[in-house]
Amino acid sequence: MNGIIPYGKQSIDENDIRAVVEVLRSAWITQGPLVDEFEVRVADYCGAKYGVAFNSGTSALHGALFAAGIKPGDEVITTPLSFLATANAAVYLGARPVFVDINQDNYCLDISRIEVAMTARTRAIIPVDYAGYPVDMERIIEIARRHDLLVIEDAAHALGARRDGQILGSQADMTMLSFHPVKHITTGEGGMILCNDEEYYRRLKLFRSHGITREPDCLERNDGSWYYEMQELGYNYRITDIQCALGLSQLKKLDAFLGRRRQIASLYDEVLGKLDWVKTPLSPPLGSSHAYHLYPLLLDPSIDRKKFYDYMRSRNIGVQVHYIPIHLQPYYHKMFGYRAGNFPLAEDFYAREISLPIFPDLSQEEQAYVIDAIKTSKV
Repeated sequence: MNGIIPYGKQSIDENDIRAVVEVLRSAWITQGPLVDEFEVRVADYCGAKYGVAFNSGTSALHGALFAAGIKPGDEVITTPLSFLATANAAVYLGARPVFVDINQDNYCLDISRIEVAMTARTRAIIPVDYAGYPVDMERIIEIARRHDLLVIEDAAHALGARRDGQILGSQADMTMLSFHPVKHITTGEGGMILCNDEEYYRRLKLFRSHGITREPDCLERNDGSWYYEMQELGYNYRITDIQCALGLSQLKKLDAFLGRRRQIASLYDEVLGKLDWVKTPLSPPLGSSHAYHLYPLLLDPSIDRKKFYDYMRSRNIGVQVHYIPIHLQPYYHKMFGYRAGNFPLAEDFYAREISLPIFPDLSQEEQAYVIDAIKTSKV
């Protein structure tokens, strides 16, 4: 096989390139009309009332926690099995991430452990749709409402996944999407918060742009059409028309991208599911669908994961590991006292997980090569 096969990558065509070039030749290249259009289109696709686009999924999640009123001393419940941004967004606001171990079947946080982790300081729950599996939001929301908590869904892996027949994006109080190049559609870097609450929408827009508003109905005074006010401490988390032009072009192909990912996953399931030394991902219940941002293969404990990883890399197959549990990071040791052994299921998963290549442009020949390498490995 010539060249390395990555675990994931963007799928860019000439239509995408033309869309970006058109913006570069226009009057708007920063925040212009395409930002608004992209927000509306994504929100409509996901069944949400509002969308607010940010320059990354991380800044979007930071904005969601700000809009939710998270403050120093608060606690936010989430999973240790995610990218660092999920927990870091709470830390940015002075809150403490409180981790809940994972469910051994779907690798999302174990919902049965949420209430055990609660304290008087708990303010929100951030479930993660790990790899694209739609976590059981109905159960999480029921718990949250009983304890007067907010739910902010980290759906960075799950754009286009369905839960009980409904596309993710409108069930939680707020939902975060990511448009990083390895995700389902890309804006280069970018993210979005979806919500149905007008006050969250207002606060998200303030937070994204220095805390500034020009809306006449929101101003404390008004010196003229040039006038603006900084009403909150915000950030420059704005996305551009250049990025949103790419996002709008990509959005047209999202369903095709999802279909191809599911096709790849189905073949992995069919062939690798017959091997007794690996475990393939759990399929969602009837009426729901997986988005397959990742295809996490779990090795038997008897297999040396590092040797398997190195072997696959030697065959030019760019497997990856997702993720080092957040609580194992040195910063989380120093700041919050987390240690190895705190969340044994997440740690066991990390010790055995390998992410296989899965992206729309993965060819049948390349996937066959990956499968053959796994079946013939001697590690």
